[in-house]
Amino acid sequence: MCDSIQCDFVSDQRTPNRLRQRAWFPKVAGVIGAKHCGALLGGWLICIASLSAQDATVPADQSVKPGINEQFVDPELDVSEWMARFEIESREVYAARREVLRACGIKPGDSVADIGAGTGFYSRLFADAVGDKGWVFAVDISPRFLEHINVKARQEQVHNLTGVLCSDRSVNLPPNSIDVAFICDTYHHFEYPHATVESIFKAIKPGGSLIVIDFDRIPGKSREFILGHVRAGKDVFRGEIEKGGFEFVDEVQVPAFEENYLLRFRKPPSA
Repeated sequence: MCDSIQCDFVSDQRTPNRLRQRAWFPKVAGVIGAKHCGALLGGWLICIASLSAQDATVPADQSVKPGINEQFVDPELDVSEWMARFEIESREVYAARREVLRACGIKPGDSVADIGAGTGFYSRLFADAVGDKGWVFAVDISPRFLEHINVKARQEQVHNLTGVLCSDRSVNLPPNSIDVAFICDTYHHFEYPHATVESIFKAIKPGGSLIVIDFDRIPGKSREFILGHVRAGKDVFRGEIEKGGFEFVDEVQVPAFEENYLLRFRKPPSA
């Protein structure tokens, strides 16, 4: 059972951002557990979800992939089953984690959001990379994944990592609070991509980076799983992200990737 901690979130926009972060990061807590309504899970953060219009081809109130996250919000989700799937060398994004870390360009002192953190293996890598003066937000829609990340961080004495329960429309992070946003095999799980991208854009500091890794969906070439599970290809996802205000920087060729791609974007310094 997780400790219950009172949420003490400071959001006064008049306070300099770095000082605000240092004031509330060690104190944040308070997501409502799916299993016990009203129970607080220690070390987690809740913010107010932001909404925005959806793609012109899809009504604003309609999901682009209904039900894709149902299994992850299940209060009975077996985290060990997903660890066996996610943290295995035969999975490209796990086997290439060190190469991916280098491509992210994360520096000591950075604030990083691991969006769709899952079992948290990238979150822990980022926590080590940013050092004591940096911070990592492990963002996920699954309370069970966040509970696991929280427990694992305590066990490994990782003190610069906070779990954040997101919604299907927002990453629930304060404006201009992160230097780097990282999305690995998760963008295709965004039910409301334009609203979610908008929330990410707001959360990243001007000049900050967005790293996106996803399955390369190529009709006639990709596996049936990818064709059926991933709703669109790389160009569509890139277009949605650019429509959200980001500038495309480049595509990084990761030698270990056969079914995935890595794209880098930037929030304009003037935004």
